[in-house]
Amino acid sequence: MIRFSFVIPVKEVNDFVRESIPKILEINRNDYEILLYPDKRSDETWPKTRQIASGPGGPAMKRSLAIRDAQGDILIFMDDDAYPNSSFLDQLEEDFEDGRIVAVGGPGVTPNDDGFWQMVSGAVFLSSLSGGFPERYVPVGSKRFVDDWPSVNLSVRKQIFDQIGGFDSHYWPGEDTKFCLDLIEKTGKKILYDPQLIACHHRREGLWRHLKQVGNYGLHRGFFVKRFPKTSCRFKYFLPSIFLLYLVGGALLSWYFPPLFIPYLTGLGIYGLALAKALFDIHRYEKNLLILICAIPYIFLTHLSYGLRFIQGLLTPRLKSRLR
Repeated sequence: MIRFSFVIPVKEVNDFVRESIPKILEINRNDYEILLYPDKRSDETWPKTRQIASGPGGPAMKRSLAIRDAQGDILIFMDDDAYPNSSFLDQLEEDFEDGRIVAVGGPGVTPNDDGFWQMVSGAVFLSSLSGGFPERYVPVGSKRFVDDWPSVNLSVRKQIFDQIGGFDSHYWPGEDTKFCLDLIEKTGKKILYDPQLIACHHRREGLWRHLKQVGNYGLHRGFFVKRFPKTSCRFKYFLPSIFLLYLVGGALLSWYFPPLFIPYLTGLGIYGLALAKALFDIHRYEKNLLILICAIPYIFLTHLSYGLRFIQGLLTPRLKSRLR
C-alpha cells in the first residue's frame, strides 16, 4: 500500500532532478511513490517514479495535479532542487499518527556540497534579523504550529488538499502562503512545524540570482499585505522597506538639513549593530569566517531588494499570473 507521494513540479528533467530522485530512493521503504511533473516526458526512468506530462504551467498548477494522480494519502511537496534526508518518512509518519495533524512543514537546509556563493546565499537566511525565518532554513526549536510554510518541504493529507482545491495557480511565488491561508480558513487547522523533518535545498548561485529570488518574495508579500492581510500584514515584512526609505530619505534630508546628519548616522549605527547581531546568530550554524564576511553585503543588498519590491507590491493593483 502506497502511503506517501512525493510531488515534484519541474519544467523539464534537469540535473537537480537527476540528483534528487536517487536521493529520495535511498529511503529504504516500500510505501511511497514519486510523481514528477515536467512539461513533456523524457525517456529517463527511475524506480517508484512516474513522469506525468503536465504541459506548460507553473509549480502551483503542477502540484495540484496530485489530486488526480497520487496514490498516497500523504502528499509531500518538494522543489526539484530539494531532497529529503534518510529518516524523513519515519519522522513524517510519526507526525501524522496524530489524526488532528493535517499538514507538516520542515526546514530546507543548505547542502554541504553547495558552492561557496550558494553557502553565502544560504547564510543570509539563518538569522531573523537578516532573513526573517531561520526555522525555515535550519532546525530551530521544538515542534509547534505555524500558519505559513514554504512548499519546498510541505506535506499535507491528500483528502485535505482536495478539500481546499489545491494550490491557487495565480500566484508564484506565494502560492504556498495562499494555500496555507486557505487551509487555516477552510479547516480551522494549522501546519505543524517539525525541526527534524529535514530536506536539503540548494541555494541560488551568484548575487544576481539571489537578489532576484528575494525580490520576487518581496513583491508578492507586499501585494499579499493588501490581498491576504491575515498572515501577511506583519510588521517584520515592512522592516526592509522602512530601512530603504530611511536610507534614501535620511541621506537627502541630511544633505539639505545638515543638523540631521548626526541623527541619521546614529540610525545607521543601530542598523550596523543589528547586522552584527545577525552575524552572531548566523555563526551558530555557519563557522566559515569568509562566508560570514561575504554575507554582510549580501544581507544589506537583500534588505534593499526585498524592501524595494515590497513597496512595488504594495502599489501594484494586480499581479500578473506567472507560469515560471
